[in-house]
Amino acid sequence: MKVTFLGTGTSQGVPVIGCHCRVCSSTDHRDQRLRSSILVEWNDCRIVVDCGPDFRQQMLVNKVDSIDAILVTHGHKDHLGGLDDVRAYNYILKRPIDVYAEKKVQAIIRMEYSYAFEKEPYPGVPEILLHDLVNEPFLVSGLPVIPIRAVHFNKRHFVFGFRFNDFTYITDAVSISSAEKEKIKGSKVIVLNALRKEKHYSHFNLEEALVLMKELQPEQGYLTHISHQMGTCREVSGLLPGNVKLAYDGLSFTVEGSS
Repeated sequence: MKVTFLGTGTSQGVPVIGCHCRVCSSTDHRDQRLRSSILVEWNDCRIVVDCGPDFRQQMLVNKVDSIDAILVTHGHKDHLGGLDDVRAYNYILKRPIDVYAEKKVQAIIRMEYSYAFEKEPYPGVPEILLHDLVNEPFLVSGLPVIPIRAVHFNKRHFVFGFRFNDFTYITDAVSISSAEKEKIKGSKVIVLNALRKEKHYSHFNLEEALVLMKELQPEQGYLTHISHQMGTCREVSGLLPGNVKLAYDGLSFTVEGSS
């Protein structure tokens, strides 16, 4: 299995509009972050997790000519704001794009892209086939997917992470229950969100993400959904344990034991 970070930034990306801090002004490509998303490739299957406002750019930069499905972690704009651009894949593949999202996120999609769901839609609108995402395992083109439900803000705001064989991806979480952690344990590679060093009300900070990494003990851990408040990749990398790295846009890796 191959995983590529399409984007590793927060809702504003990095650099942030109008900001001239040392991170936003950095010339290190690792400090330039599009909105968070990954591409999972397994045999001939390609799955994108989250489809934010940078989706078109991410697909072009990474030369992604086809996708099998999009999994949506939650309904915030930085994670589904690029769905209109699936039109290109509709044309290439001659079919709707399968989008997996929980019911309340589907309602957001239907509202924000209402023109795609009209009874007599305008020619050329995105063709989206919505699938119910619940907290139960499912298959995408033969690849087993285990949803992991985490808290984003409070008991009314949740986010889904996903485990694909020996790889687990979690973004925008602030806490994960013991029961859901059990689904993650044994993963060889784990990705967790880490917004900044200071505590935040709806995302893990650096310390919290590292504590959870130590508890879950992956062979390799990566941190994503990183804001400009975190600091530069170069300086933060020196604070991390040997098995944890800051992710950056374009970074890819393979998970051994996963086809």
